[in-house]
Amino acid sequence: MTTDFHPTSAQEQCLKVIWGLGEHDNDPVTVSRLAKALDQSNSAVSEMVKRLDEAGTVRHERYGAIHLTPRGRRVAVGMVRRHRLLETFLTTVLGYPWDEVHGEADALEHAVSNTLVDRIDAHLGHPTHDPHGDPIPAADGTLADTGTTRLADLAPGVVARVARVKDTDPQFLRFLSEKHITLGTSLARLPGEPYSADVVMSLPGREPITISARLARTIWVEPQL
Repeated sequence: MTTDFHPTSAQEQCLKVIWGLGEHDNDPVTVSRLAKALDQSNSAVSEMVKRLDEAGTVRHERYGAIHLTPRGRRVAVGMVRRHRLLETFLTTVLGYPWDEVHGEADALEHAVSNTLVDRIDAHLGHPTHDPHGDPIPAADGTLADTGTTRLADLAPGVVARVARVKDTDPQFLRFLSEKHITLGTSLARLPGEPYSADVVMSLPGREPITISARLARTIWVEPQL
């Protein structure tokens, strides 16, 4: 294991994506799944994972799942903190809409210093969530428990508040904005058509909105009791 590890931007991104793939589900992170998320070839990702394994930041058995080590998790969560604070800064201070900040933050997160990240955090008043509702890791790496449910798993008739939306699909974020759906929006799931996997949402005073089950799994809600 390499004791003096200084990750490249590509390695930082890889560790962050490994962590992100495990944030929302318990499916194993494989080379092929990671390659798809990074939009790279399996061979290129396999070589990178090998180097990260040698550096002691991941554990990977051949043809098996990839796991972050405590060392790798520290790097990954640090990058997530940078990314989500930058998204919050771009939205709050510079007025970016929520569908434009993900790519900008991806480009900036590898260039800013820890000092600048800490100053952004202080300037923003130590926010706990980013513009998409994702929890922002604290400086010590801890994350708040969101306690949310995917819209796809919400029972019909239950009223809930939108708490979180996956940030990697700008077109879908724009669609939600056009439909006046954002963080805090109250909605209810309606019974769908028989044998259909589509999810139908009801918003007060508006026509019902239908989205695919796949997209409904990228929205998290808090049921209102």
